[in-house]
Amino acid sequence: MTTTPSSPEIGKSIVAAGLRTNYHDMGQGFPVMLIHGSGPGVSAWANWRLVMPELAKERRVIAPDMAGFGFTERPAGAVYSMDNWVKQAVGLMDALGLPQVDLVGNSFGGALSLALAIRHPQRVRRLVLMGAAGVPFEITPALDAIWGYTPSFENMRKVMDWFAYDRNLVNDELARLRYEASIQPGFQESYASMFPAPRQRWVEALASKEEDIRALPHEALIIHGREDQVIPVSNSIRLSQWISRSQLHVFGRCGHWTQIEHAKRFIQLVGNFLAEADAA
Repeated sequence: MTTTPSSPEIGKSIVAAGLRTNYHDMGQGFPVMLIHGSGPGVSAWANWRLVMPELAKERRVIAPDMAGFGFTERPAGAVYSMDNWVKQAVGLMDALGLPQVDLVGNSFGGALSLALAIRHPQRVRRLVLMGAAGVPFEITPALDAIWGYTPSFENMRKVMDWFAYDRNLVNDELARLRYEASIQPGFQESYASMFPAPRQRWVEALASKEEDIRALPHEALIIHGREDQVIPVSNSIRLSQWISRSQLHVFGRCGHWTQIEHAKRFIQLVGNFLAEADAA
Protein backbone atom coordinates (compact mmCIF):
# COMPACT_ATOMS: atom_id res chain seq x y z
CA MET A 1 0.00 0.00 0.00
CA THR A 2 1.37 3.40 -0.96
CA THR A 3 0.64 6.35 1.29
CA THR A 4 0.03 9.87 0.07
CA PRO A 5 3.35 11.52 0.89
CA SER A 6 3.20 14.56 3.15
CA SER A 7 7.01 14.72 3.19
CA PRO A 8 9.77 13.01 1.19
CA GLU A 9 10.54 10.91 4.27
CA ILE A 10 7.25 9.02 3.84
CA GLY A 11 7.47 6.33 1.17
CA LYS A 12 5.52 3.11 0.88
CA SER A 13 3.99 1.10 3.71
CA ILE A 14 3.93 -2.66 4.25
CA VAL A 15 3.61 -5.03 7.22
CA ALA A 16 6.99 -6.63 8.01
CA ALA A 17 7.12 -9.18 10.85
CA GLY A 18 3.85 -7.74 12.18
CA LEU A 19 5.08 -4.13 12.09
CA ARG A 20 3.76 -1.58 9.60
CA THR A 21 6.98 -0.34 8.09
CA ASN A 22 7.67 2.83 6.13
CA TYR A 23 10.13 2.17 3.32
CA HIS A 24 11.42 3.60 0.06
CA ASP A 25 11.54 1.43 -3.05
CA MET A 26 12.97 2.63 -6.34
CA GLY A 27 14.78 1.29 -9.40
CA GLN A 28 15.01 -2.16 -10.94
CA GLY A 29 17.54 -4.97 -10.81
CA PHE A 30 19.16 -6.95 -8.00
CA PRO A 31 17.89 -5.47 -4.71
CA VAL A 32 20.08 -3.58 -2.26
CA MET A 33 18.71 -2.77 1.19
CA LEU A 34 20.03 0.36 2.93
CA ILE A 35 19.87 0.38 6.74
CA HIS A 36 20.14 3.80 8.42
CA GLY A 37 21.92 4.87 11.61
CA SER A 38 20.50 5.73 15.05
CA GLY A 39 20.70 9.50 15.41
CA PRO A 40 17.79 11.54 16.80
CA GLY A 41 15.15 12.39 14.21
CA VAL A 42 16.75 10.01 11.71
CA SER A 43 14.88 8.27 8.91
CA ALA A 44 15.89 6.20 5.90
CA TRP A 45 15.33 9.22 3.65
CA ALA A 46 17.42 11.54 5.85
CA ASN A 47 20.32 9.08 5.80
CA TRP A 48 20.17 7.95 2.18
CA ARG A 49 18.53 10.79 0.21
CA LEU A 50 21.67 11.45 -1.87
CA VAL A 51 22.44 7.76 -2.42
CA MET A 52 19.07 6.21 -3.31
CA PRO A 53 18.39 7.83 -6.69
CA GLU A 54 21.95 7.21 -7.91
CA LEU A 55 22.13 3.53 -6.92
CA ALA A 56 18.60 3.09 -8.34
CA LYS A 57 19.95 3.75 -11.83
CA GLU A 58 21.44 0.24 -11.83
CA ARG A 59 19.51 -1.74 -9.19
CA ARG A 60 16.43 -1.88 -6.98
CA VAL A 61 16.97 0.18 -3.84
CA ILE A 62 14.98 -0.50 -0.66
CA ALA A 63 15.45 1.69 2.41
CA PRO A 64 13.23 1.02 5.46
CA ASP A 65 12.68 3.00 8.64
CA MET A 66 13.65 0.50 11.32
CA ALA A 67 11.46 0.04 14.41
CA GLY A 68 11.62 3.09 16.66
CA PHE A 69 12.79 5.40 13.88
CA GLY A 70 11.20 7.52 11.18
CA PHE A 71 7.65 6.81 10.12
CA THR A 72 7.44 3.11 10.93
CA GLU A 73 4.70 2.10 13.37
CA ARG A 74 5.49 2.52 17.08
CA PRO A 75 3.17 0.11 18.93
CA ALA A 76 2.71 0.52 22.67
CA GLY A 77 5.13 -1.62 24.65
CA ALA A 78 7.48 -2.14 21.70
CA VAL A 79 10.80 -3.78 22.58
CA TYR A 80 13.76 -2.37 20.65
CA SER A 81 16.38 -5.09 20.35
CA MET A 82 18.69 -6.63 17.78
CA ASP A 83 16.47 -9.72 17.63
CA ASN A 84 13.45 -7.63 16.71
CA TRP A 85 15.29 -5.39 14.24
CA VAL A 86 16.62 -8.45 12.42
CA LYS A 87 13.12 -9.96 12.36
CA GLN A 88 11.74 -6.74 10.88
CA ALA A 89 14.41 -6.57 8.16
CA VAL A 90 13.95 -10.22 7.18
CA GLY A 91 10.17 -9.75 7.41
CA LEU A 92 10.42 -6.87 4.95
CA MET A 93 12.37 -9.05 2.53
CA ASP A 94 9.72 -11.77 2.89
CA ALA A 95 6.86 -9.32 2.41
CA LEU A 96 8.48 -8.00 -0.78
CA GLY A 97 9.28 -11.50 -2.06
CA LEU A 98 13.06 -11.01 -1.98
CA PRO A 99 15.01 -14.22 -1.31
CA GLN A 100 18.34 -12.36 -1.23
CA VAL A 101 19.63 -8.75 -1.09
CA ASP A 102 22.85 -6.83 -0.90
CA LEU A 103 23.04 -5.02 2.45
CA VAL A 104 24.44 -1.56 3.15
CA GLY A 105 24.49 -0.61 6.82
CA ASN A 106 25.39 2.75 8.36
CA SER A 107 26.59 2.87 12.00
CA PHE A 108 23.76 1.20 13.97
CA GLY A 109 22.63 -0.14 10.59
CA GLY A 110 26.06 -1.67 10.13
CA ALA A 111 25.65 -3.61 13.37
CA LEU A 112 22.20 -4.73 12.22
CA SER A 113 23.53 -5.75 8.79
CA LEU A 114 26.29 -7.80 10.44
CA ALA A 115 23.77 -9.55 12.70
CA LEU A 116 21.43 -10.29 9.80
CA ALA A 117 24.25 -11.70 7.67
CA ILE A 118 25.40 -13.92 10.55
CA ARG A 119 21.90 -15.24 11.34
CA HIS A 120 20.63 -15.51 7.76
CA PRO A 121 23.74 -15.82 5.56
CA GLN A 122 21.79 -17.14 2.58
CA ARG A 123 19.65 -13.98 2.49
CA VAL A 124 22.68 -11.72 1.88
CA ARG A 125 24.71 -11.58 -1.33
CA ARG A 126 27.23 -8.83 -0.52
CA LEU A 127 27.76 -6.70 2.58
CA VAL A 128 28.71 -3.03 2.89
CA LEU A 129 29.48 -1.68 6.37
CA MET A 130 29.89 2.08 6.79
CA GLY A 131 31.08 3.61 10.07
CA ALA A 132 29.71 0.45 11.61
CA ALA A 133 29.07 -0.49 15.20
CA GLY A 134 28.76 -4.26 15.73
CA VAL A 135 32.04 -4.91 17.55
CA PRO A 136 32.90 -4.04 21.16
CA PHE A 137 34.47 -0.62 21.71
CA GLU A 138 34.57 2.02 24.43
CA ILE A 139 31.67 4.38 23.81
CA THR A 140 32.81 7.74 22.46
CA PRO A 141 31.69 11.03 24.03
CA ALA A 142 29.97 11.80 20.71
CA LEU A 143 27.91 8.59 20.67
CA ASP A 144 27.04 9.00 24.34
CA ALA A 145 25.77 12.52 23.60
CA ILE A 146 23.85 11.43 20.49
CA TRP A 147 22.08 8.57 22.25
CA GLY A 148 21.43 10.85 25.23
CA TYR A 149 19.86 13.61 23.12
CA THR A 150 16.95 15.53 24.65
CA PRO A 151 14.92 17.71 22.28
CA SER A 152 15.93 21.32 21.76
CA PHE A 153 17.30 23.18 18.77
CA GLU A 154 20.51 23.91 20.69
CA ASN A 155 21.03 20.25 21.57
CA MET A 156 20.39 19.17 17.98
CA ARG A 157 22.91 21.75 16.78
CA LYS A 158 25.49 20.24 19.14
CA VAL A 159 24.65 16.72 17.99
CA MET A 160 25.02 17.71 14.32
CA ASP A 161 28.51 19.05 15.06
CA TRP A 162 29.64 15.55 16.04
CA PHE A 163 28.69 14.05 12.67
CA ALA A 164 30.54 15.96 9.94
CA TYR A 165 34.17 16.85 9.37
CA ASP A 166 33.12 19.66 7.02
CA ARG A 167 31.29 22.14 9.25
CA ASN A 168 29.78 23.79 6.15
CA LEU A 169 27.46 20.79 5.96
CA VAL A 170 26.15 21.49 9.46
CA ASN A 171 24.06 24.64 9.42
CA ASP A 172 21.11 25.98 11.38
CA GLU A 173 18.66 24.97 8.64
CA LEU A 174 19.70 21.31 8.82
CA ALA A 175 19.66 21.36 12.62
CA ARG A 176 16.17 22.92 12.57
CA LEU A 177 14.88 20.20 10.19
CA ARG A 178 16.35 17.40 12.29
CA TYR A 179 15.10 19.00 15.52
CA GLU A 180 11.56 19.26 14.13
CA ALA A 181 11.77 15.64 12.99
CA SER A 182 12.83 14.59 16.50
CA ILE A 183 9.77 16.14 18.19
CA GLN A 184 7.06 14.55 16.05
CA PRO A 185 4.55 12.58 18.14
CA GLY A 186 6.10 9.46 19.63
CA PHE A 187 9.56 10.01 18.16
CA GLN A 188 11.45 11.09 21.27
CA GLU A 189 9.59 8.62 23.51
CA SER A 190 10.81 5.65 21.46
CA TYR A 191 14.29 7.14 21.02
CA ALA A 192 14.74 7.78 24.75
CA SER A 193 13.66 4.22 25.56
CA MET A 194 16.18 2.70 23.16
CA PHE A 195 19.56 3.65 24.66
CA PRO A 196 19.11 4.86 28.26
CA ALA A 197 22.15 5.50 30.46
CA PRO A 198 24.54 3.94 31.21
CA ARG A 199 25.04 3.54 27.47
CA GLN A 200 28.14 1.35 27.20
CA ARG A 201 25.81 -1.65 27.56
CA TRP A 202 24.07 -0.74 24.29
CA VAL A 203 27.39 -0.79 22.44
CA GLU A 204 27.77 -4.35 23.71
CA ALA A 205 24.15 -5.21 22.84
CA LEU A 206 24.75 -4.21 19.21
CA ALA A 207 27.97 -6.24 18.96
CA SER A 208 28.24 -9.63 17.28
CA LYS A 209 30.65 -12.33 18.47
CA GLU A 210 34.13 -12.32 16.96
CA GLU A 211 33.90 -15.97 15.94
CA ASP A 212 30.61 -15.33 14.14
CA ILE A 213 32.05 -12.35 12.26
CA ARG A 214 35.14 -14.35 11.30
CA ALA A 215 32.89 -17.11 9.92
CA LEU A 216 31.06 -14.79 7.50
CA PRO A 217 31.44 -16.12 3.94
CA HIS A 218 30.40 -12.88 2.22
CA GLU A 219 32.39 -10.40 0.19
CA ALA A 220 32.38 -7.26 2.34
CA LEU A 221 33.21 -3.63 1.65
CA ILE A 222 34.09 -1.72 4.82
CA ILE A 223 34.02 2.11 4.71
CA HIS A 224 34.91 4.67 7.37
CA GLY A 225 35.68 8.36 7.74
CA ARG A 226 39.15 8.90 9.20
CA GLU A 227 37.93 11.78 11.39
CA ASP A 228 34.80 9.98 12.61
CA GLN A 229 34.16 11.05 16.22
CA VAL A 230 31.05 8.89 16.69
CA ILE A 231 32.32 5.40 15.81
CA PRO A 232 36.11 4.94 15.95
CA VAL A 233 37.87 4.01 12.71
CA SER A 234 39.50 1.17 14.67
CA ASN A 235 36.13 -0.61 14.43
CA SER A 236 36.43 -0.89 10.67
CA ILE A 237 40.09 -1.87 10.82
CA ARG A 238 39.12 -4.69 13.17
CA LEU A 239 36.23 -5.76 10.93
CA SER A 240 38.56 -5.85 7.93
CA GLN A 241 40.87 -8.15 9.88
CA TRP A 242 38.05 -10.43 11.01
CA ILE A 243 36.15 -10.74 7.70
CA SER A 244 38.43 -12.69 5.36
CA ARG A 245 36.77 -11.61 2.10
CA SER A 246 36.80 -7.92 2.87
CA GLN A 247 38.27 -4.68 1.60
CA LEU A 248 38.68 -1.49 3.63
CA HIS A 249 38.32 2.06 2.32
CA VAL A 250 39.04 5.00 4.64
CA PHE A 251 38.06 8.51 3.53
CA GLY A 252 40.31 11.31 4.77
CA ARG A 253 38.78 14.64 5.82
CA CYS A 254 35.57 12.79 6.60
CA GLY A 255 33.51 12.29 9.75
CA HIS A 256 30.61 9.93 10.37
CA TRP A 257 28.60 11.02 7.32
CA THR A 258 30.57 9.29 4.55
CA GLN A 259 27.48 8.95 2.34
CA ILE A 260 26.85 12.71 2.60
CA GLU A 261 30.34 14.21 2.92
CA HIS A 262 31.76 12.10 0.07
CA ALA A 263 28.50 11.19 -1.65
CA LYS A 264 29.80 10.80 -5.23
CA ARG A 265 32.79 8.74 -4.17
CA PHE A 266 30.66 6.64 -1.84
CA ILE A 267 28.10 5.93 -4.58
CA GLN A 268 30.82 5.00 -7.09
CA LEU A 269 32.62 2.77 -4.59
CA VAL A 270 29.48 0.90 -3.54
CA GLY A 271 28.14 0.74 -7.10
CA ASN A 272 31.36 -0.81 -8.41
CA PHE A 273 31.48 -3.31 -5.52
CA LEU A 274 27.92 -4.49 -6.14
CA ALA A 275 28.41 -4.51 -9.92
CA GLU A 276 31.15 -7.17 -9.46
CA ALA A 277 28.51 -9.51 -8.10
CA ASP A 278 26.08 -8.57 -10.89
CA ALA A 279 28.71 -9.56 -13.49
CA ALA A 280 29.50 -12.82 -11.70
